[in-house]
Amino acid sequence: MAEAVKSIANLVCPTPMPVRDTVLLGHGSGGTLSAALIREVFLPAFQNPVLGRLDDQAIVQVNGSRLAFTTDSFVVKPLFFPGGDIGSLAVHGTINDLAMGGAKPLFLSAAFILEEGLPMDMLRRIAQSMRDAAQAAGVLIVTGDTKVVERGSGDQLFINTAGIGLVPDGVDLSASRACPGDVVLVSGTIGDHGIAILAQREGLEFDSRMESDSAPLHVLVSEMLATGAEIRCMRDPTRGGVSSTLNEIAQTSKVGIELVEREIPVREEVRGACEMLGLDPLYVANEGKLIAIVAPESASAVLSAMQRNALGKNARIIGKVCEAHPGLVTMRTDLGTSRIVDMLAGDQLPRIC
Repeated sequence: MAEAVKSIANLVCPTPMPVRDTVLLGHGSGGTLSAALIREVFLPAFQNPVLGRLDDQAIVQVNGSRLAFTTDSFVVKPLFFPGGDIGSLAVHGTINDLAMGGAKPLFLSAAFILEEGLPMDMLRRIAQSMRDAAQAAGVLIVTGDTKVVERGSGDQLFINTAGIGLVPDGVDLSASRACPGDVVLVSGTIGDHGIAILAQREGLEFDSRMESDSAPLHVLVSEMLATGAEIRCMRDPTRGGVSSTLNEIAQTSKVGIELVEREIPVREEVRGACEMLGLDPLYVANEGKLIAIVAPESASAVLSAMQRNALGKNARIIGKVCEAHPGLVTMRTDLGTSRIVDMLAGDQLPRIC
């Protein structure tokens, strides 16, 4: 255990000095470096009103229908982990990005970048996992692509996906819609995926088995929307965890967000692992959880709907939106103090999704 813990130190990135002439690992963290990369490189190159919303998906009008369109890439290490693998993760992650816009997922694409030497049996296993995950979620993988790079030029396998879904009439979810007085909900315990990956990667053993929470959330979202409640925004807190997700919402809506530490659900195993390794569960990735910003009069109905679904049985109200400190997230701690919950500059756990 001691040697494994020592190796974790290599994964924890202190706040790096700004570097503008090279890409850093932290640019893929979902934190401040990722935001800077988008703001300084991609937005100037591709700016348009749809992209400018910076939601998990683009909502576009096509012949009177509202379509959600998203794309994602998966570089998780290791390829197989308790609770899933890169294949099922790719399907779930793409479905969830569509679902966060309120869309019913319909079709996916899958592109594979393979490293020379990848065992064919491993590739078959991953393809079958993607097939099973897509069938279980009721979506079709309808197109794709394959490229192979020389041995040593990749890391066995990377997967890129795209997804298309249909957005029902009357649904308008966006990170720009949070208002003072709104309630912040989370669908369940946080940090499960990141700690499961870390434990598998570093050979850490805990009293109970750590498993990823990877799961498709579109049915849960549909049940939440069916309440007719005023839901402003949904996000799945993947890279950068709950902290980065809420900071993005606070900055986009120009509001403050106040969390209550004792209300945030964290498994004891995850809490213990984070304490041992010097990590904060708020910054650890999730792959089967969502954050919802809901009008206060709708919070009870939405929470009840979430808790009736197996994927939302541990849902909680964890905070509120406020006028104070716009663009910032704060948390009232168990000690009765308040602290700023900022985005990470670097990457606590790289290659997590």
